[in-house]
Amino acid sequence: MRLIQFNSGLCVILKDVHSGGINQNNIHSNNCLTSCSNNNTNNNNNNTRIFQRNCYHPHHHSSTSSITTTTSTISTKSNGSGTYHAKIQQKTPPVSNTVTNTYKTVESRRDKSDSGHVNIRDDEEGHLIYVPGDILHHRYEIRRTLGEGTFGKVVEVRDLRDDGNTRLALKIIKNVEKYREAARLEINVLKTIREKDPDGLNLCVTLLDSFDYYGHMCIAFDMLGLSVFDFLKENNYIPYPLDQVRHISYQLCLAVKYLHETALTHTDLKPENILFVNSDYSMVYNHRKRRDERIVRRTDIKVIDFGSATFDWEHHSTIVSTRHYRAPEVILELGWSQPCDVWSVGCILFELYLGFTLFQTHDNKEHLAMMERILGPIPYRMAKQSKKTKYFYHGRLDWDERSSAGRYVRDNCKPIRRYMMSEEQDHQQLFELIEKMLEYDPKRRITLNEALRHPFFEKLLPEQRIAVNNETKS
Repeated sequence: MRLIQFNSGLCVILKDVHSGGINQNNIHSNNCLTSCSNNNTNNNNNNTRIFQRNCYHPHHHSSTSSITTTTSTISTKSNGSGTYHAKIQQKTPPVSNTVTNTYKTVESRRDKSDSGHVNIRDDEEGHLIYVPGDILHHRYEIRRTLGEGTFGKVVEVRDLRDDGNTRLALKIIKNVEKYREAARLEINVLKTIREKDPDGLNLCVTLLDSFDYYGHMCIAFDMLGLSVFDFLKENNYIPYPLDQVRHISYQLCLAVKYLHETALTHTDLKPENILFVNSDYSMVYNHRKRRDERIVRRTDIKVIDFGSATFDWEHHSTIVSTRHYRAPEVILELGWSQPCDVWSVGCILFELYLGFTLFQTHDNKEHLAMMERILGPIPYRMAKQSKKTKYFYHGRLDWDERSSAGRYVRDNCKPIRRYMMSEEQDHQQLFELIEKMLEYDPKRRITLNEALRHPFFEKLLPEQRIAVNNETKS
């Protein structure tokens, strides 16, 4: 998930999009959050992504209820440049003597909130009903809603312990069993990460607290900045400078390498799940392109969203990863492990460098066709071993280049090296690294330990390098 902090206000929108071919039995949930800036609303409207990103998570079916809804809007000024609007839904029982059994059950076991002035109730979808000022767990005062998703809501809270000035992000999970169980699994992963890396040296978000609040699993985190995707979007998809690509990529490789050494596969790496610690920026005028561009001041990052992270010994679901960053072995149902994360990292490096997604598609066969157009033919052995025989004919991708989809792939995809914006050595080294990460065969794909020793990272500044204990295995 993405927990976003602005200097003068907050505005976060959570999005959960179902992707095709999802295994309904998977208990993990992927929570896609997308943030929007108060200062760049018009830019966001004018720069819409061609393809909407998919998220892999269990399907949710809304239930009906006789509870009525009133909506209030809270406005908070932000430096005079924008206003934050947070809609809070308050549910009140209908004026009727007839109440459903479910509602009676919920009401019978709920008292007052810790602040003592609001009944603890859920809405018809299982979200906790609250208002600013409510105190959870005798410690966290709710300030405002940051975002909402299928899994629940994220709120900004004030930690009343110590000086009471600390602001945190609190993820409040729905009072629904499948989401509670998924949250327990995520908490288990976060606790493992914290135990093995208490100081957060390996750049994974740190679990600060977790508790069960009347059936709602709650997870507390530090407030962070924009995701690298949201910053990119608010900057009109202007790609990051190469030196910033280098530093972000280095940190990403370091964080995911640590997960792999801890017997974990993240399974949902994407730009939305990489957050800047602080996304403050400077505005620079580009004379050559005659436009203002945002340059983030510090490129320190944290990797977030471990809702679908999987230990080596756990059940591996058939389909994982958000579509655009999904490895070929996942699409072909050949089984997956840590190398599928490396493929995702390669796609992310490309996106940071170019400003757009490498594989912009929602269809499996078209996705494979794009891979072949960009990276060359899929290995015959992988095609023959795949359970997806309908995609192939005699070991070759069954793809009609004369169809409308075929023309789209031909017109919008080209061999990987033709995307280079310069022939300089730095650019050559980056694309050599990306090619090694986008190796079809997961057994031949570069590991992140090897990637960190790649010449592309030799030009990192001394202060950008992070000294960590490589002995992360227990």
